[in-house]
Amino acid sequence: MTRTEIHVEPTRARSLSPRKARPEPRGAKTRRRREAVTAYVFLAPWFVGLALITAGPLVASLYLSFTDYNLIGDADWVGLDNYQRMFTDDPRFMKALRNTAVYVFVSVPLQLGFALALALLLDRGVSGLPIYRSIYYLPSLLGGSVAIAILWRQIFGDEGIVNGFLGIFGVEGTSWIANPDTALGTLIILNVWTFGAPMVIFLAGLRQIPQSLYEAAGIDGANKLRQFRSITVPLLTPIIFFNLVLQLINAFQSFTQAFVVSGGKGGPADSTLFYTMYIYLKGFGPSLEMGYASAMAWVLVLIIAVFTAINFGMSKYWVFYSDK
Repeated sequence: MTRTEIHVEPTRARSLSPRKARPEPRGAKTRRRREAVTAYVFLAPWFVGLALITAGPLVASLYLSFTDYNLIGDADWVGLDNYQRMFTDDPRFMKALRNTAVYVFVSVPLQLGFALALALLLDRGVSGLPIYRSIYYLPSLLGGSVAIAILWRQIFGDEGIVNGFLGIFGVEGTSWIANPDTALGTLIILNVWTFGAPMVIFLAGLRQIPQSLYEAAGIDGANKLRQFRSITVPLLTPIIFFNLVLQLINAFQSFTQAFVVSGGKGGPADSTLFYTMYIYLKGFGPSLEMGYASAMAWVLVLIIAVFTAINFGMSKYWVFYSDK
């Protein structure tokens, strides 16, 4: 047999050069440019507000923090004197910082715990849930108002509701807001009472947890407490983290409640002198030390930034995100 030779004609190599882009339709660039201009026109009010209301005052405040300024005369440059004075020659500053720290680190965990407990109760399918949700959310809307702060003075005053209730059991009460040992506690209770916003967020997070996980855990013999620890809490950690960061920032900036309840002086004996109130008293009080108040404001910004960064840094150890 003769060997048959097969000859394959070489194929032409396809061109690997990219195809030339089709020419853009006439007027497309003009249309895109017109759309961009329209977008910037609509965004212009926001940019103006950012520059005049946020960025501008921030830069001005940072400059004033290094000056001696009384809102009337010229600002005199003093360098770091304001910051040095805070930590070395101002006992009220340290008192305000201590009061704020106690307020934040006591009221926020209590508020979040109370909000989570009520969210768990409402998550059981209570009839009329929208009504309960609205009622429980109402304190969050009113908690920072002047009216509620005035009401708080009446509740914890000499002849308030609390003393009236204690009188039923023969206990003689006192003016809780006039006692240095209990005045700060009344403000902590007021902040815990405004649990509505985190409660609604917790409730939304609970509704996202699949019921099949609880059913499977029940079949395996896990009781309600074990289900809460092994299913509810881990899957709810992103919501807990969100509420924690938000409420910490809000608590550091609390002002209205302490200002109204204490009569605008932080009393009694500076027991309710919050950091933000002291900034107000320094900047707009009789001394008009706006430069010093600006320095205090920037210290507060740094404090909030540090605790926020710590929360984000520690979140990788306890916050778990679902893959679903």
